[in-house]
Amino acid sequence: MDAERRLEDLGIVLPPSWQAPSGLNFATASRCGNLLFLSGHGPARADGTWITGRLGRDLSIEQGYEAARLTGLNLLATTRAALGSLDAVGRVVKVLGMVACTEDFHDMPQVINGASDLFVAVFGEAGRHARSAVGLVSLPMNIPVEIEMIVEVRE
Repeated sequence: MDAERRLEDLGIVLPPSWQAPSGLNFATASRCGNLLFLSGHGPARADGTWITGRLGRDLSIEQGYEAARLTGLNLLATTRAALGSLDAVGRVVKVLGMVACTEDFHDMPQVINGASDLFVAVFGEAGRHARSAVGLVSLPMNIPVEIEMIVEVRE
């Protein structure tokens, strides 16, 4: 797989790798054997600001899709930092997408497609993954999307 070249071909520049905020006791990535588990990431912009709001009230499906795509970029940046290169990814195994939304919003899968579509664009068929997309009343810092990911590391 040549994920690094695909990023370049797509014109994608990854943001800096995200670190857990001070005072929170967790790692952004943890490797166990040939699996890399990534903690929940959100839509942090390169300038340190966050996309905020709830789907169905403050944000449209399209804006939620873009927030999920940005979250996917942050996950890729953390993956690259943990493994040295995205070419070390064998496949994206599982994604859990959480969407902060109103109780009458039911389009969580379309929102999380923002990250899923990105992973397939970067990794090809190895980016197609098992996935859950759920709606929640709120997420930390009023972010609209939080995504966890598990990737298989190449031997």
